[in-house]
Amino acid sequence: MDGVTTRNLFFTGKGGVGKTSLACATAVYLTAMGLRTLIVSTDPASNLDEVLGTPLSGSPTEIVSVPGLFGMNIDPEAAASRYRERAIGHYRGVLPEATIRNMEEGLSGACTTEIAAFDEFTALLGDDVIGQTFDRIVFDTAPTGHTLRLLSLPSAWTGFIDSSTTGMSCLGPLTALDKQATLYRDSVSALKDAEKTTLFLVARPDGPTLKEAGRASMDLAALGVSNQRLIVNGLFTPADRTDLVAVAMADGSEHALSHIPASLEALPRSKVPLAPMNMVGIEAIRVLLGDVPAVCTPSELPEIKGIDLTALVEGLANQKRGVIMTLGKGGVGKTTVAAAIVKELALRGHSVLLTTTDPAAHVSDAIGELPLTLKVGRIDPHEEVRKYTAEVIRSAGEDLVDDELELLKEDLRSPCTEEIAVFRAFAEAVSLGETQFVVLDTAPTGHTVLLLDAAEAYHREVLRTISNVPDTVRELLPRLRDPAFTKLLIVTLPESTPVHEAASLQSDLRRAGIEPYAWIVNQSLALAGATDPLLRVKACLESGPLSEVELLSDRVIVLPWIQDPSSLVANVPARA
Repeated sequence: MDGVTTRNLFFTGKGGVGKTSLACATAVYLTAMGLRTLIVSTDPASNLDEVLGTPLSGSPTEIVSVPGLFGMNIDPEAAASRYRERAIGHYRGVLPEATIRNMEEGLSGACTTEIAAFDEFTALLGDDVIGQTFDRIVFDTAPTGHTLRLLSLPSAWTGFIDSSTTGMSCLGPLTALDKQATLYRDSVSALKDAEKTTLFLVARPDGPTLKEAGRASMDLAALGVSNQRLIVNGLFTPADRTDLVAVAMADGSEHALSHIPASLEALPRSKVPLAPMNMVGIEAIRVLLGDVPAVCTPSELPEIKGIDLTALVEGLANQKRGVIMTLGKGGVGKTTVAAAIVKELALRGHSVLLTTTDPAAHVSDAIGELPLTLKVGRIDPHEEVRKYTAEVIRSAGEDLVDDELELLKEDLRSPCTEEIAVFRAFAEAVSLGETQFVVLDTAPTGHTVLLLDAAEAYHREVLRTISNVPDTVRELLPRLRDPAFTKLLIVTLPESTPVHEAASLQSDLRRAGIEPYAWIVNQSLALAGATDPLLRVKACLESGPLSEVELLSDRVIVLPWIQDPSSLVANVPARA
């Protein structure tokens, strides 16, 4: 943190790179320097309270074990509830109850949830009152794609408010938004001001995360966020050169760093050694600040149980068609697991489509050479908005006069339109499973849960703008709830935080009437047979998380750590 004096510090990057751990370590360091610090998560699937060991809410909560440190989570649903009450509360007792219910219904969609959480984010970023309360604000953000959308929203909504001639949006009247317009503009200014904001791109020393950090750096620069720094987390130096796993890990890191993307070359760079334990609790976080960790003995190495990936695919192949979804925390290997499954299915002669709902995903990088029966696609938000807008105008615009048509076009330029369009594309992709296999590599947990859980809300949004709701949208929830049609695979790592987040995801899915099919525990050092002292510590610490997984699912697959995750695909054997 030497030389960093800005009030706002953002940590972003591909899922699983250690953003939360580094953000927490930075916050602890800042408080030790006498700076009153707030750390806040903008991730819908935040585990910040688990890492800090303190239950958090939507307002700053003191971390008792670290004087001067406060934490909070931006809870989208709670924020939406507060937003609705601000918009409607003063009408209670004035308007008829039926009218109030209609207003609440109009503000129950996904757009309201997004703008409400966004309001809370901008209040922290652009409100000088908050700045007077805290010396530093550390933002622990969602994985890259979701974060880029969040950071682009101040400009998107500011531009929409400035250009609106009707005072209307997908949220109804723009009155509530208009009151925030100054704050939105201040947020845009703060993001671009190198004296106010520093953005840390966090990456592991491997090709995929460095590549994503490079893309994010260029996208952020295009948004005007120029004060960027790179943190390479998890650098490993083997103590046992006879351990092939340790040597492969170190060699892979060295190779990745020697081929770092050009967009990252000029950025100030920090390096953080590989931590030997799960980053849960303040004492574990202090390890990143130099404390010596505890060790465990070889006798504590876990016993690995479960079925293998080939046996799983054999079971999936028997249904001949349907949807397979990989879900989980960012960085757990959803894309490589999905790619391995589709390649196995394709090599068996099945027609398969692999696609993704992740804004930052590049599934083609994971698959390599395509079998003839395999196609790779992506739900591109920009393309989906173009198609959706054209469809709405074609459907609703025929009966409108020029002024009315212009109003419709203006409404469709709001950021809400993207959410509706992507949801419809997701529903359409699921429907293709009626005639073939469709494997959906989903966005990280929080974004995916919001997508699945919001089906009925999106349905209402679609009804608002188009009279004939597509059958794909109408049938989406029944298809997701049909275990014979949809198989959900929860992917995790043998570490506490990813397992706990996956358990929470499973609970959310079950509340929505959707039952996961299997759990896949990826990148086990215990199964890989690592003997290096530090890796041995990490391997023995897998016992607890693996025991938890066995209680959460009757169908568990454990995969070993491998140097190149793409080899999980390359080594898939052909089947008769």
